[in-house]
Amino acid sequence: MKHIRKVRVKNHLGLHTRPATLIVKLLQNVKCEVMFTYKDLTINAKSILSILMLAAKKNSSITITTAGEEAETILIKLVDAFENQFGEYS
Repeated sequence: MKHIRKVRVKNHLGLHTRPATLIVKLLQNVKCEVMFTYKDLTINAKSILSILMLAAKKNSSITITTAGEEAETILIKLVDAFENQFGEYS
């Protein structure tokens, strides 16, 4: 079953290396597919280079799609990470 949710990038510097690294670490060893869609580009969220390729700035809207085992749990964790600015507060 697919789970889809839109999130907003709240980080001052956008979706840069630090949050991208945290996303990849969070998705390590999970048994589900995780895709991010920004504008016309859909990427595998388990790849740091793909995340950085999005070049999502502050206030960008990203659609997260998860499918497979743990899909709902992983989606909740990702939404929480975006909401909490990946621990970065400016």
